[in-house]
Amino acid sequence: MTGSSPAHAWPRMASTLLTLAAAIAFIGAVAMIASTQPSVADGPGALARGGGTAADNPEREEQAEQAAERAEAYEQAKEKGLVGQARPTGAAAAAPATGWLGERPLDLTADDWEPAIAADPTQPFVYALATRYAGKTCGGNCPTPWMALYVSGDGGSTWGAPKPLCACKGSGQFDPIIEVVPTTHAVYAAYMNGFNVVFTKSTDHGATWSAPVKTYGNVSWNDKPTIAVSDNGVDVYISFNGPTGGDPWIAQSHDGGATWAQTKLVDSSFYYFDFDSDVAPDGTVYFAETALLYGGGGNKGTFPTAPIEEHVFISRDRGATWENRTIATVQPGTQCVADGCTPDYYLGHIALSADGSGKLVALYDGATVSGGPQSISSRTSGDAGRTWSAPVVLSAAGETSDAPAVESRGGGDVRAWYYQTSGGGNVDAWNVWYRSSTNGGTSWTAPVKISDATGGAAYKTSAGFGEVYGDYGEIGITSAGKTIAIWGEGSSYTGPGGVWVNRQQ
Repeated sequence: MTGSSPAHAWPRMASTLLTLAAAIAFIGAVAMIASTQPSVADGPGALARGGGTAADNPEREEQAEQAAERAEAYEQAKEKGLVGQARPTGAAAAAPATGWLGERPLDLTADDWEPAIAADPTQPFVYALATRYAGKTCGGNCPTPWMALYVSGDGGSTWGAPKPLCACKGSGQFDPIIEVVPTTHAVYAAYMNGFNVVFTKSTDHGATWSAPVKTYGNVSWNDKPTIAVSDNGVDVYISFNGPTGGDPWIAQSHDGGATWAQTKLVDSSFYYFDFDSDVAPDGTVYFAETALLYGGGGNKGTFPTAPIEEHVFISRDRGATWENRTIATVQPGTQCVADGCTPDYYLGHIALSADGSGKLVALYDGATVSGGPQSISSRTSGDAGRTWSAPVVLSAAGETSDAPAVESRGGGDVRAWYYQTSGGGNVDAWNVWYRSSTNGGTSWTAPVKISDATGGAAYKTSAGFGEVYGDYGEIGITSAGKTIAIWGEGSSYTGPGGVWVNRQQ
């Protein structure tokens, strides 16, 4: 539910002429989202009609409105001195969690949303992407927002200066996802240009990137991609939702991302959101998705009218055929009431990972009673997704938990984090909690709070941060075996906010 996030009203009139001027300029910068898409097959900077019409996908207008609202909120916060200004105690006020370096922002002066991260399993390179709405410019021909790429050559201890993943003129860039090919060390990434999912890769540790390639064929619009890559990098799979009303699709390439074919997996009245994916060592492909039923079918942004289904789509023959396994059913939980939010913002997230032996673990959020507090549950499968264990609840009772992330390696080494409210479900104070497992998710260590900074941004206090900023973050395991986690924090759904990182010592 990222660039696919719920709709909201047109932004309020700015309180000052300066803010109004900034918002108007920003609206102009994103106006092409409503009407044009970049023809990225022709290389960066090309611009042409594409991606369907507003009637095909009314979310394009919502996307432009969201960008404009964030521009206004950022300018208002900047006027008040709340951008890039630390609270009196500073970002390192609290001692880091035991065994962790302490959370740090990628850039406090930027309005960053929905990050992605990938760690090379055998080399000390880590790659992070942030969806940058405002603040630092890319120094090139970038749209708004754009993908800010950070590269670390020392396992995430230090980071180079950000640069654009693609300085592609045209529509805004959304929903980044990034992976490292284990055997070749190439870096693969996917993101949305407007409502077109494209693929790009780097073979020199992120220094240069190939021209983005269309992955969606003749599909009129596509949204919320994730990417799964075989160990040799030859087989690449991208799942996205698209016509008619959030149906799940798979794009697949068997030549390292050069050419793509598309398959629609389900045709139903449910709206599918893809949140995680993996390719097991034996080549089996897994996509974890949630299915929400809205009033009228496909009317995303309202509160669902039925239980939420947790699905895992599986291919055992390199994408030729697909199985659809429903592994759990939960009730839609906590409704979001933050500025800019619609009720379904916290709903319907699932994360999945396969370890070195092929054992699966899936984490998902959901409630037991419609409208009640959400918890994070995990299930495991030792038979390649054919059967699944009973759920194990990871989050604290009485709190609302949201948007888990998970990564595995070896024989049962699992790392995970999730958002959780503080103080009896206070949705104005969130934190990020980490748990791990050495037996593939059968049992878990005690939770550790890794959003351990009590200041450093206007939206942070000793109780936590103001709002979950984006539908997801990610987690990785470095070549030294250290967990590295990335997520978004903000003052509200509208923002401004930022991307924060924490890593084990």
